[in-house]
This record gives sequence, C-alpha cells and structure tokens, in this order.
Amino acid sequence: MTDSTTLGIQTVLHPVSDLAKSTEVYAALLGVRPQTESSYYVGFEAAGQQIGLVPSGGPQTSVVAYWHVTDIEAKLAEVTAAGAVVKEPAHNVGGDRLVATVTDPDGNVLGLLQD
Repeated sequence: MTDSTTLGIQTVLHPVSDLAKSTEVYAALLGVRPQTESSYYVGFEAAGQQIGLVPSGGPQTSVVAYWHVTDIEAKLAEVTAAGAVVKEPAHNVGGDRLVATVTDPDGNVLGLLQD
C-alpha cells in the first residue's frame, strides 16, 4: 500500500535535563547553531531534518520521532482505527504547525506533525 499522506520522519525530539548544556553538545554534533531557542524548545535544522531539544520532566520522557503528514486528523483516525491510542491530541505549537502523539500496541510513542 502506498500512502502519499506520510512524508517520512523529518523531526526528532530529545528530552534533556539541561537545555543550555545540551544545546552546546548538539551544536557541536550537528555543526550548526540552533534556529530556535526558548525555555521550552531548542530547534536545529541539519541535513534536512529538524532536531529538537525539550526539557525533561514534561509530557515527553523519551526520544520521539515525528512522522510528517499532510493531514494530521486523517492520519490520527487511520492509525487509531488500526490499534494506536492517542496520547496527545493534535494541537498547534506555533505558526501553522500541528503535532500529536500516539502509542502503538507495545506503548512506543509515535509523533505526527503537520505543517
């Protein structure tokens, strides 16, 4: 089955205990400075991917890869019909970007992102 609504994994978020220290490590690793820096998110763009740092202790407790999709609500309906459970419903995180997370039958967290 070919699904043109899924555009691949393009965003990976890492929970970190110290945003400032982790920013320096990821900047050295990726060879670029972050494009976005705030108290709740530090974002890098490297090699066509978005690498984000989020403070640990929030709703995210492990690395989450975000699948980019063209219609987040349709994809949520499709994956929940297949057995996934919504962990975090679709919501706006700035601009026109919507994100949501689901868990698979084993509890793995999968992210969905629509620009």
